Amino acid sequence: MERGGVSGGLLSSSPSPLWGGGWGEGFFCLPPPLRIGEGAGGRGYSLMILEGIVTTLSGDAVNIAPMGPRLSAPYSLQAGSRFELRPFRTAHTFANLLSHPEGVLHVSDDVLLLARAAVGTVEPLPPLLPASAIRGRVLAEACRAYEFRVVSMNERGERVTFLAEVVQLHRLRDFFGFNRAMHAVLEAAILATRIQLLPLEEIEREYERLSVIVAKTGGPREQEAFAFLRQYVREEKAGSG
Repeated sequence: MERGGVSGGLLSSSPSPLWGGGWGEGFFCLPPPLRIGEGAGGRGYSLMILEGIVTTLSGDAVNIAPMGPRLSAPYSLQAGSRFELRPFRTAHTFANLLSHPEGVLHVSDDVLLLARAAVGTVEPLPPLLPASAIRGRVLAEACRAYEFRVVSMNERGERVTFLAEVVQLHRLRDFFGFNRAMHAVLEAAILATRIQLLPLEEIEREYERLSVIVAKTGGPREQEAFAFLRQYVREEKAGSG
């Protein structure tokens, strides 16, 4: 089922080339949503943005953050593959990678964890495992995990671009499958992070639309995640008023 041996309690692959097929390489986890960017000059599609969760370290403290790594064709990740991370300079991920240029990118269908990480510090921490090829932490309940090292950094612009290389791949469990409520929570989480950039009325209108999808197609975890984000938006609105 897996090339390579068992490392740190995880099924691991030894280095070989990039991420096969978006959020899910090898069909052990099928892919959640991908955002695709058009290539320069309108010559078709060249960049794909994967919605993942990244763990980084500050000393022994673990930071968990949703991140959108950018992938070039052939849009796959395996050991030896490279991708870009573009955190804001104010983000913990930026500071952590600057001081310790290693981390773990995760593919996960846990939208409650993603929602919590999007708008604040995750407490208590979810189950973690030690990384095997770097100093870092793996989310034990993710579908897949990609340990990486930063190989270069471009500091031009508001966001710094870190070029990262996968050094170890772990397949932990199957991805649950496509679900509209999961995707709706993902969009709601992205909107919640833009509360300082978008009119609150616009965000609330979009939440009304997304709430119908979550109510019709979501399970308990998706419902809880959406309720958590909706409450966050309400509290931010009350605080700004």
